Amino acid sequence: MKPRYTLYFIIILTFLALLIDFPKLPKLKILTKTFEINFPLKLGLDLQGGSQLILQAETDKLNPADRDDALASVREVIERRVNNFGVSESRVQTSKIGEMRRIIVDLPGLKDSTVAAELVGKTAKLDFRELPATISAILESIPTGLTGADLVKATPTFGSGGTQSGPQIAIKFNEEGSKKFAEITKRNIGKPLAIFLDDQLLEAPTVNQEIIGGEAVITGQFTTEQAKQVATQLNAGALRVPVKIIDQHSVGPELGQESINKSLIAGVIGLGIVMIYMVIFYGLFGVVADLALIIYTILILAIFKTGLFILPPITLTLSGIAGFILSVGMAVDANILIFERMKEEVRWGKSRSLALDLGFKRAWSSIWASNVSSLITATILYSMGQSIVRGFAITLAIGVLVSMFTAIVVSRTFLRLIIK
Repeated sequence: MKPRYTLYFIIILTFLALLIDFPKLPKLKILTKTFEINFPLKLGLDLQGGSQLILQAETDKLNPADRDDALASVREVIERRVNNFGVSESRVQTSKIGEMRRIIVDLPGLKDSTVAAELVGKTAKLDFRELPATISAILESIPTGLTGADLVKATPTFGSGGTQSGPQIAIKFNEEGSKKFAEITKRNIGKPLAIFLDDQLLEAPTVNQEIIGGEAVITGQFTTEQAKQVATQLNAGALRVPVKIIDQHSVGPELGQESINKSLIAGVIGLGIVMIYMVIFYGLFGVVADLALIIYTILILAIFKTGLFILPPITLTLSGIAGFILSVGMAVDANILIFERMKEEVRWGKSRSLALDLGFKRAWSSIWASNVSSLITATILYSMGQSIVRGFAITLAIGVLVSMFTAIVVSRTFLRLIIK
């Protein structure tokens, strides 16, 4: 591709990235429709403020082979609770340290850690119990062994016709639960079967017949809203293993804003020092590298905000900012290698245009090896690290990839046009 076409591509790409980077642009009206371009930067708990809980799953009584599955199940249940509660940008992650299995819950914007503990830390116990002929003897209910661990899904529905009309709740059990349910309903035909959540009676429908297939409908005097609420409670399910909160704390928004301000200052200082260094040592070529570095920063921020419209947007944390600041210094590494190679070619009598091509070709192996080793390190950190380390690894990997683009495409295009 000719340098001027590549230049047009770089200009268009930078312009689009700038549109994304601006905090908020005026609304655009095209014909009868109004469009608003707004891509907010997603901030993590340490920058936005909120609550963090660390829970330990008590898996000692389980078979070692089942502990990881139980941990994953608990994480899913807690994540459902958080999502049902409506906390945006929340993160629920698992952690294994030796034999200890933990769950880390970040709830940005939720300032009261006590509310957070109540939300995710309780051990919800969903179970089905047999009752005598009348519901008055709740205390005499007998556990059946059918619990929320056997439930696949509960869905609010609406029946029509006869006694089955009105809001209802359709439930579905897994294979093991289906067998239990069939046996329980067979021996309780004509009797009530009570459904308890956290030892509170939700409903006690009468069993009309043996139910085979693991699907049933809970009927009762529900409103549509109550049916939705009960279905949500059922889907929250029972934790397969007990959990206990071993740490809970809140991060105030003031502390988060202070962290943002300090990070911005550090980033500007780091970027400024690198740019001054490049101009002092490489003159006009250093200016080209600085321009590429500015474009690099614009592109990185756009990627953080959009995830390239393929991946979820990056949630920026303090560790992520650290990875970004580190990648700024690494972004000029490739330029330095190329410039030094070009100097050698010029000293050996080559023309500037030929020195440029040879410099890029001969520096490429070093650039490739350096960046691939950084990407391998970032991959290892992400796969084996926890939330803080993962944030650093993600921003570092993105920075390395974008720096390769700006060095090989942006810097090379500008240098070719200047030399020409």
